[in-house]
Amino acid sequence: MQYPTHHGRWLFLSGATIFIARIVYAFVSTINDPKCALTIREGDGAYKNFDNAAALTSYRRAVEIDSSNYEALWKLARAHVDVGTSLPKNEQLQYYVFGEKLARRCVTLHPDSAEGHFILAVALGRVALHQGGKRKIQIAKDVKAEAERALQCNPEHDGAIHVLGRWNYELADLNFIERAVAKIVFGGLPTGASYEQAAQHFEQAIAHRPEAAVHHLEYGRTLLKLDRVAEARQQLERCVELPELFWDDVRHKRAARKLLDKLGKS
Repeated sequence: MQYPTHHGRWLFLSGATIFIARIVYAFVSTINDPKCALTIREGDGAYKNFDNAAALTSYRRAVEIDSSNYEALWKLARAHVDVGTSLPKNEQLQYYVFGEKLARRCVTLHPDSAEGHFILAVALGRVALHQGGKRKIQIAKDVKAEAERALQCNPEHDGAIHVLGRWNYELADLNFIERAVAKIVFGGLPTGASYEQAAQHFEQAIAHRPEAAVHHLEYGRTLLKLDRVAEARQQLERCVELPELFWDDVRHKRAARKLLDKLGKS
């Protein structure tokens, strides 16, 4: 049996020390300040009642109490994205940018956090909506990377799977000018970006959370692109039928009804 050298023993001990330190850090980080935990619960209550402004206020107070708290950070980032989405277009970007900054802080402090990477992907995607063609496509690379990191942390994260579905859909849906820009930035579109891949991701997202109306909406929209009309109709009808679990489900159902109306007239 070959024993490690003196140098090797130090490497082993160093690795073990780092491992133990991570365990201790993970344990300590789960011990919330009681006031911080209470404030987060208040934000959760507002979020469940579809009151994004109140949720943002509570999560902001929680971050003021503990600026490194994982749950407070990603939920505050999410609240900024949600509030921004409900505002007029000319007021949205500042909320998305701040949401991105919070999410980046979250993943820096908590690199193994699925929710942190997921909300960063979402915030980046929202920021991209306010950018020109080249910048939008550059951001798309980061959106995909963050969604994939979220899935490395939690392979069953339906939100991250959904983001990858939207990523495939949006790239497959680029117009001629945007494709020309993509050729400059990427040397062509990323391999495999297609409506077929988007459909697979939305189907997977539904498998993990069938009660989420948005998964059915986007799956139906994608199936229409693939001329699978009967299946698309089923998904859109399912979107309309589902109870409202999230604040923006009203919008999702409205979009699904508009598509169903068009199908009825065609």
